[in-house]
Amino acid sequence: MLHIILFQPDIPQNTGNVGRLCAVTRSRLHLIYPLGFSISDRHLKRSGMDYWHSLDVRHHKCWEAFRASADGPSRLWLFTTRAARCYWDAAFADDDGLLFGKETAGCPDWLHAWAGDERRLAIPQFDPKLRSLNLSTSVGIAAYEALRQLRG
Repeated sequence: MLHIILFQPDIPQNTGNVGRLCAVTRSRLHLIYPLGFSISDRHLKRSGMDYWHSLDVRHHKCWEAFRASADGPSRLWLFTTRAARCYWDAAFADDDGLLFGKETAGCPDWLHAWAGDERRLAIPQFDPKLRSLNLSTSVGIAAYEALRQLRG
């Protein structure tokens, strides 16, 4: 199983799209609170609409609660623009977790420090003047590379 972890996401449409991806790929979605929206938000429902009932989603009140949960991943990869290592160079394994920060601020410095250089991965950007990819696009890129490696 692949785990997708969203750390305090802000935009319901992105979370809905990620939920849809998780349902289709049978990946577990972890939402780490606080969220920037209500889980019943109409935008969330619209983007994840028909798929939300099929989704394996876990809600965590904070980072510590996520880390203490028994149903979390065995290993975590933090996807960030602040990584020297490309996700193409990572060897993903069953039960890995792909961690993504909030759209407006990414992950806090303490979480980058926790992950260290070895567990931080970047998706290449070919125009350095642009900030980053959309969250749900980044999750899709990372998830399908991990699934490609896991399923061959």
